Amino acid sequence: ANKGRPAGPLLRRLARDLGVAAEDIVDFELQLCDVQPSAVGGLEGEFIFSGRLDNLCMSYISLRALLDSTPNAAALADESSVRCVALFDHEECGSCSAQGAGSSVMSELVRRVSVLLADGREPSQVHVQACRNSFLVSADMAHALHPNYSDKHEPGHQVKFHQGVVVKHNANQRYATNSVSATLFRELGQMAGVPTQEFVVRSDMGCGSTIGPSLAADMSVRTVDVGIPQLSMHSVREMCGTDDVEYSYRHFLQVFRSFTALDKRLVVD
Repeated sequence: ANKGRPAGPLLRRLARDLGVAAEDIVDFELQLCDVQPSAVGGLEGEFIFSGRLDNLCMSYISLRALLDSTPNAAALADESSVRCVALFDHEECGSCSAQGAGSSVMSELVRRVSVLLADGREPSQVHVQACRNSFLVSADMAHALHPNYSDKHEPGHQVKFHQGVVVKHNANQRYATNSVSATLFRELGQMAGVPTQEFVVRSDMGCGSTIGPSLAADMSVRTVDVGIPQLSMHSVREMCGTDDVEYSYRHFLQVFRSFTALDKRLVVD
């Protein structure tokens, strides 16, 4: 019990909603969020308006694609890779937490799976080989071209709605994309029949980042940073294109279904 501490209006409201005494609430973690349902809008129903599109949108698409890529055991009959989605907390505040991408969770997962699949081989070597042979798609929403601030984008890299998933590049490694990972992702998009876009931030402007570089450095895994375009990022009501959700789903579905076969044909000079 938490006797002796004055119960303020928030604590009293929590206690009333939970049906407990205020002094029985020792501590809590709360976040305020918009409870208004998401909506489809625009003249042709071409936009989605919702809170927390960054990054629930990419999280949902990734998970949906994984589930739909494995409807039954037969779908994995020719699969030699492990299909996986990892969803982390605290990306917006640095990922340095027990359940963030800066923790050991991802490397521990790969290590444990490697031990199970070692089949008599040295588990540590299997783990290293698994990382080197893997492909990580770091999926986080991208900034679309704002009509009032078009000068914030490079003229040749103006990210637009309804034109597919954005492949993000940065020479300072704020994004983990390189020529090999970008090629793999583009090829898988072509196989799915969906478009992709390329983004490079203006050289005289700062660049955001994702969990991609952190995971790539920790596991030495081929990584591509991607995302679908949106406006109003981090506001209470964000906006993206309905077409891009469909494009991203088809693209990610193809990643799960076809990466292993495509990687076997890849030759890097």
